[in-house]
Amino acid sequence: MSVKLQNCLIILLFNIMNTTIRKFVFRKIFLNVFERCLLCLPSGCVANDCGSVGLQSRSVWCVHSEGWRTHQSNCFPSDRPPHQRACVKICEWQKDLFEWRLSPWGPCTPSPLLSANRCVTAQRGVQSRGVVCVKRTNGTTVSQHVCEAFSAVPEQEQACLLPCPIDCIVSAFTHWSTCSRTCGSALQQRTRHVLAAPLYGGADCPSLTQIRPCNHDNTHPALCPSDQQEYSYNLWMGPWSPCRLKGTVPVGKTTVDFGFEIDGKKTVKASYTIKRHTENNHHPNHYDERGHKVSWEITIGYQTRQLRCTRSDGKNAMLSLCDHDNSPVNFRSCVMPRDCKVSDWSQWSLCSKTCRTSDQSPGFRFRSRSLKQAAIGEGEPCLALEERANCNVLEDTLPLCPRYEWRVTNWKACQVAPLLSQQDHRHSNTSILCGGGIRTREAYCRSLQASRAKEQISKISRPVGSNLCTRPLPPLAESCFIPCQKHCPLTPWSPWGPCLHDNCLEPQGRRVFRMRARSIITESWVESDSCPPVSEAMICDDTVCFMWRVTSQGPCVPQNGSCGPGFQEQTLECFSATGETVPSDQCSGDPPPVQQPCEMPCPGDCVLGHWGLWSSCSQSCSSKHQEGKQSRSRLVLALPGEYGKPCPPAPELVQWRPCSNQPCTMYYWDTSPWDPCMPNTITDESEGNSTTPQMENDATCGIGVQMRQVTCRRAGNGHVLPKQCPESSRPDSIRSCPLPCKIDCIVTPFSEWSTCPTSCLSVNATAPTQSRHRIIIQRPANGGQECPDTLYEERECDPPPLCPTYRWQTHRWHQCILVPDSVRQAVGGPAEACGIGLETREVMCVGADDSPADVTDCLRWAGLMPVPVRECHVPCRDECSFTSWSRFTQCQGCGSWRTRTRSLIGRSKKRWRCQQEETFPLLEKETCPCSEFHTQAQGPWSPCLLSPPKNIRKNSECGHGKRYRALACLDHLGRLVEPALCKSPGYEEESCHVPCSMDCKLSEWSNWSACSASCGGGVKVRSQWLREKPFNGGRPCPKLDNKNQVSEVLPCYSDCSQYVWEVESWSMCVLNPPNNLKNSGSTQPVCGEGFQTGKIRGGENQDEVVDDSLCDQEEKPIRVETCLLPCPGHCVTSEWSQWTKCTMDCNDGDLRWRSRSVLRWPEGDHTCPDLNQTQACINITCLKYSYVYSDWSSCQLSENAVCGHGIKTRLLNCVRSDGKLVELSMCKELGPSRGKLSAPCEVGCPVNCLITEWSTWSECSHTCGSQSQMTRSRVVLQPAGEGGRPCPSQLSQTHPCPIRPCYSWRVGDWRPCRVEGADCGEGLSRREISCVVHWGSLSGPPQPVPVEDKMCLGNSQGKVSETELLQPCTVPCPGECHLTKWSPWSLCQLLCLDGRSFETWGRQARSRAIVTQVLENQDTCPSQMYETRPCQGGTCLSYEWMTGEWRHNRRLVWCQRSDGVNVTGGCITQNQPSAIRQCHPPCTKPFSFCTQNGVCGCEKGFTEVMTSHGFLDYCTRTPGLDHKKVDVKTTAGRLRPEHHIQDWALKPLGPDGRVKLWVYGLMAAGFFVILLLIFMSFLLW
Repeated sequence: MSVKLQNCLIILLFNIMNTTIRKFVFRKIFLNVFERCLLCLPSGCVANDCGSVGLQSRSVWCVHSEGWRTHQSNCFPSDRPPHQRACVKICEWQKDLFEWRLSPWGPCTPSPLLSANRCVTAQRGVQSRGVVCVKRTNGTTVSQHVCEAFSAVPEQEQACLLPCPIDCIVSAFTHWSTCSRTCGSALQQRTRHVLAAPLYGGADCPSLTQIRPCNHDNTHPALCPSDQQEYSYNLWMGPWSPCRLKGTVPVGKTTVDFGFEIDGKKTVKASYTIKRHTENNHHPNHYDERGHKVSWEITIGYQTRQLRCTRSDGKNAMLSLCDHDNSPVNFRSCVMPRDCKVSDWSQWSLCSKTCRTSDQSPGFRFRSRSLKQAAIGEGEPCLALEERANCNVLEDTLPLCPRYEWRVTNWKACQVAPLLSQQDHRHSNTSILCGGGIRTREAYCRSLQASRAKEQISKISRPVGSNLCTRPLPPLAESCFIPCQKHCPLTPWSPWGPCLHDNCLEPQGRRVFRMRARSIITESWVESDSCPPVSEAMICDDTVCFMWRVTSQGPCVPQNGSCGPGFQEQTLECFSATGETVPSDQCSGDPPPVQQPCEMPCPGDCVLGHWGLWSSCSQSCSSKHQEGKQSRSRLVLALPGEYGKPCPPAPELVQWRPCSNQPCTMYYWDTSPWDPCMPNTITDESEGNSTTPQMENDATCGIGVQMRQVTCRRAGNGHVLPKQCPESSRPDSIRSCPLPCKIDCIVTPFSEWSTCPTSCLSVNATAPTQSRHRIIIQRPANGGQECPDTLYEERECDPPPLCPTYRWQTHRWHQCILVPDSVRQAVGGPAEACGIGLETREVMCVGADDSPADVTDCLRWAGLMPVPVRECHVPCRDECSFTSWSRFTQCQGCGSWRTRTRSLIGRSKKRWRCQQEETFPLLEKETCPCSEFHTQAQGPWSPCLLSPPKNIRKNSECGHGKRYRALACLDHLGRLVEPALCKSPGYEEESCHVPCSMDCKLSEWSNWSACSASCGGGVKVRSQWLREKPFNGGRPCPKLDNKNQVSEVLPCYSDCSQYVWEVESWSMCVLNPPNNLKNSGSTQPVCGEGFQTGKIRGGENQDEVVDDSLCDQEEKPIRVETCLLPCPGHCVTSEWSQWTKCTMDCNDGDLRWRSRSVLRWPEGDHTCPDLNQTQACINITCLKYSYVYSDWSSCQLSENAVCGHGIKTRLLNCVRSDGKLVELSMCKELGPSRGKLSAPCEVGCPVNCLITEWSTWSECSHTCGSQSQMTRSRVVLQPAGEGGRPCPSQLSQTHPCPIRPCYSWRVGDWRPCRVEGADCGEGLSRREISCVVHWGSLSGPPQPVPVEDKMCLGNSQGKVSETELLQPCTVPCPGECHLTKWSPWSLCQLLCLDGRSFETWGRQARSRAIVTQVLENQDTCPSQMYETRPCQGGTCLSYEWMTGEWRHNRRLVWCQRSDGVNVTGGCITQNQPSAIRQCHPPCTKPFSFCTQNGVCGCEKGFTEVMTSHGFLDYCTRTPGLDHKKVDVKTTAGRLRPEHHIQDWALKPLGPDGRVKLWVYGLMAAGFFVILLLIFMSFLLW
């Protein structure tokens, strides 16, 4: 064997492993290998040239069934395949002329080589397909040898997997039927039906019928009485013969011989007499001028049928034995059948699948053919006019399908208004809103393939239909943030400054101003753009730019002596208005003298204190009615002596001077908001004064400029000249800015034009339109190109053709056609030509102009064809004759009846048959027409539909609207009619109101409470109270406390020096009154101890008087203190200076000191007190200080914000070691604090539910009935969050449609089979069709009501032909074997595995069983039948063996379905429990039986005696009571005897049934006695 042949065999053996299930014998398989190997041989066709005949050879050898090679003699020569064959050498170019054409794989069928093992999950199967060789050009089939020359034959079979075989499952048998006869031989029967048909090679269904003789218990059945006939006779009528024309042999009356053929079948002989006729009953066809057939040719023929008399045992008898009242009719007229004719198939349509998808499902293509001629009579009906086939099954050759995706537009502008609650007062001005908001965008569907193809041209693709995008919509709403208008937190105004030039260095020609200022708090989370003015100015005259200031004064040195006039030296320096020391040349004029005159009081003189500081000015400015003043004072420190210099009067102790002489007119610079950033067209000089802010983002196009107007304004008045305001504080009017880029509008290209309808238009229909649209992706900004005005275009479609108008045109009925006389006489009919026949009429198809048209046009456009044939009646001479019907009587009112009558005439008056009004009525009545109609409300009210919004917000959920309810229009009989007859639109409406949703309402914020701490950090609180709870889906309330309020807490700071106790002035020291009253008349003392009082008030740094409670009560100054008024000649000193400050370290050696000076030196021995004092710090003010942070405040937003980004703050406090808050400056030695006092925060936005607009109303869901309604819906774009308003409950709404009557054809149930004129045989089952009006459901309620058939003429659905109202049936004759009716369809069952199914369609089955009435006719019985059909909604069913209780070693075993139904089949046979209990070895011992455990036991009252091997040896009676047991000991299998003499006496048998030992002894003794007697007898002889 060559190497190539070996390789070929290896390949084919591998194929055999996959296809072994296709062959039965290994030898045949192996021989087939060599047939395939011929294709693998390298020789091919041996010929001289291509196209010439040659030879092709192959090797053939004999192999054993096990696969090894053997001698050729071991194989049959007749089975040897040829090793050579003729061939044609193929040229290369011929390969392109032919190809293999493969059909799709067929269904998987079970393999004939089934495994002997039980199937577990699946079995092997085989699939096959057709393989033919065809020409490429025209597809004609050629011999396979042609294609085999080019390529090997494709595989025609392949292995597949099938579920395990499923055997047929049948139900349990019914009860036995009653006996077919009460006497004689009779049968009983019982049947069962098929529950599940066999599948996948399962066992076929068993017999569905069981029969038994009625008297099965008696050997001899009961004989019938002599007066009762043994047989009954029935007239049998056969089926109608095919419709024939005249001249053909009829089949009619029969003549029966009562013999039987050898096979036992009955023979029937018939004789006929035929008479030829010449009349013609054909009606010619009609054609129009185009050659189209406009009517069908209808030919009337005749039919006959056989009659015979059958006996109850199934044998035939003479017709005379079958008496019948009416003579049976065995002939009738009929319509000659013509088969349906259709045109050729059209070309296949394009495949519905033109590209590759992921679902791997095939596409479909269609082709159709038209009807040329409908079936006439009993002709062959039309086959399917449409055909569908799979196409593009193999997707690898198809291009990828275009994929679609959602694309979104740019986000729209951020809006805060949707987040506002209903009570928010900012609805009126939404332009100022800022902070957190929400923004939306639109989504549109686009094709990915189209976008890639045009990627180089444009990155924006045109929109397509939204239904093409199957993925969920992308998010169309999100949170956003609008920067708030810049918040300007300002400090309080500073005091008015001195009167200064705008520039003290260049005072010439410039105005002089007094100014005050306030600053922007820098610790703000936003920058300030449009702040109020931070400085104000007043014009003044007394300019003070630089002045001299006395820094120190020396003691007063008298000129002569120790008192009197003298001089006092002082140190001077020049300082500016801001308090800074400047060079002396800056101060104008001469400086004050270095020595200043003074006076030292002499002893006994009045001593005055130094002048105090000037008080603050009483007015900040002067007007006509008010002028500012300020004062200063000094006190009398010592009263004069008798001869001393007296004190000045009291008025001279106070000095006054005017102040703030400037008028009360303030000026400030006012600025407008910054203009938008524009390109820089200003010179560089003007740009030099502006600063360039930092760019916030990179989306800029260079640097531009912003401008604003700067004007000088007078407070409370309008604009003034710029010179009225100080130039030094003038704000900038121009600044640099990042120039934003222009953003042009971007729109998508227009979508494709929507498709125009391809169907034709009716005459009054409006012209269809098509539209296209485009979507704005990006809106313009910063001066970019505006969006186009047209986003939607609509145009009319090209006018489609008008639907053609065709109608059926009928002619008058022709003469009634009867069965020909010759036929009627041949079958034994009456000689008179009368009875029932057929009459025809011409039915034509005409167009709108009444011109003839093709019949197929009317079938398509005009509905069903009118009946061209109907029964007619030709009266016979002996038939009943009547007058014509009279006119109907007059109607008496709506709902009444009208009647008409007729009467018998002639001989009919005397015939009894004609006088039967049940058969021949003489009175007819019908209901009178009525035009009274009324309406009746039907169904519930629709939801309240709001009117379209006008000048209100969109998507309004409340307000006034209307709700609708359908109205049915009924006639006087309660039948549904058109709404127009009631002059009603079909529904009623009434006004309704949808209550508006009410948000949770809170009160306005209360005022901030006072700061909880008068010094340092504290908190202030404000609150809102609950006013109204939410209602009807309103926004829920925030989290409330137990007082139903929500609070906001902020830290606050009170400057410890803000509110201080202020001692305005101390009074003069008042001496205490003398103690003795005797001196009351003497002079007032001038020295000694006394007291002085101080006027104290609580005030701010601004000298504003406040409530005393704001000042620290612990530091309240002393109002009264003791004092010493020096006597004349005593030393007088000034008041103590302030104590110096102690260090923070509080060392033990730290001291503080204060001093005072001598104002009058003493005389004599008097001395001055100490002028200096020191004090240790450790015992007085040694306290520790530390920083403490307060808690964070709640997140604070801008006043125009609802949510979003905010800031939270906290305070830094300085706490003394005793826990008291002190000024922050006390902790300055600790260094600056590193903690942040503010931090960003965010308040969640109360996002209300966002929904789309309502869609347009859909079409009515039904064209008629009470369930028709229109719907509209909307979609949630953004669900509610963070306490926003929830989504409305109604996302869809309905609107009732007018209730129009539904007219349908209703087909009744089949009536019982009836054989007209006979007792049994072939008959017809009829059902009626009627036109009914209903409310949308034929099953009701209300129940359908019959109406005139003309109401259903426009509804071809449900209309059945005349032939569908009749179906052939059989009434079995007594003794005839027949089938039962079809059983009900079984339960829908799925193919399941472990209780799970992978099928969506199940199967149902039904069957017909055999009914045998006579045993002799069993050979003629038909076969039992069953059929299946697919069904939906099936269930998984399981089967389990069930067993009953044991009785006499037997029990019932049956198979039960999981729903409790007993079945046969379904349960696994190998698992069937045994129904008979048997023991091994069998229980043959007396009183023994087989127990449930499968071992032998003894009956009650006996005890088992076992062998050493454990088997029962015998049963012994239990001593004593029957129910008691005794212990039995076995010794070598024998019972050890017990001595109970009284029990064993005279009993030859023991309790186990054995013979007792003494019996054997007695027999042996008797035998010995006999032998002895015989021996003695011999001795006697």
